[in-house]
Amino acid sequence: MNTTYRRSPKTRFLEASQLRSAVPTVFAVIAQTNTGNWWLALAASVTFSVLAYTVRGVTRSGAIVGACICLLLGGTVGFRALAVLLIVFILTWLATRFGYRKKQRLGTAEPRAGRTPSQVLANLGVATACACMYAMTHRPVFLLAMAAAFSEAVADTVSSEFGQATRNNTYLITTWEPVPAGTNGGISLPGTLAGISAAAIVNLFCAGSRLLTWKWAAFSGFAGLAGMLADSFLGALLEQRRLLNNNAVNFLGTLFAAILGVLLA
Repeated sequence: MNTTYRRSPKTRFLEASQLRSAVPTVFAVIAQTNTGNWWLALAASVTFSVLAYTVRGVTRSGAIVGACICLLLGGTVGFRALAVLLIVFILTWLATRFGYRKKQRLGTAEPRAGRTPSQVLANLGVATACACMYAMTHRPVFLLAMAAAFSEAVADTVSSEFGQATRNNTYLITTWEPVPAGTNGGISLPGTLAGISAAAIVNLFCAGSRLLTWKWAAFSGFAGLAGMLADSFLGALLEQRRLLNNNAVNFLGTLFAAILGVLLA
């Protein structure tokens, strides 16, 4: 990934389209649910998105999409879901900043402007959809799916960012041959351990806050880590050959984790 960040006209058009579709989706879900949390969720969403933009965690348009996601999570599931999102954001932001200069030299550092709407949706879209399904069906299994998707997103991002910043060897997950840090499908021991730790933190909170039972939190963590490995396989098999881009791989990784979480329940 290049360290400079220049959005093409096509990219700007896609981001504008995502913004236009995100807002009607929020209002459609609000119309079908009645949790009484919407005004408080709105205030929390605005605060969170402004802070995320201020610390350069997201771009301006990414902050708008993030605010919509916060509103949906807070309004449908409640503030425990927002707390999970906050934990995910803090862990991924810290991992992104860790060893940033080395990642710049490798050409793999995230742009300082922050993550774009496409990246936000790719990592958080599945979890948000699961939260909406929970609000409309009141089936707790969708909370497990939501947590599993969050677990995959945080584990994948933290493992990737931390692995690139360390000096340990990186290996391609499909062949186990040594590859440069930052290679699609490459994994390292420090990165993998960091991803496991991040997923554990998320699920310890889910269980401690009674968002999930301890058993389901374990399922969520396992599904998230399995999704992280699936993401690496997709990266090696498809992204490396340019059959999928990084956002598509991230989305499929979270989707895999959510589905596996449901199957384990």
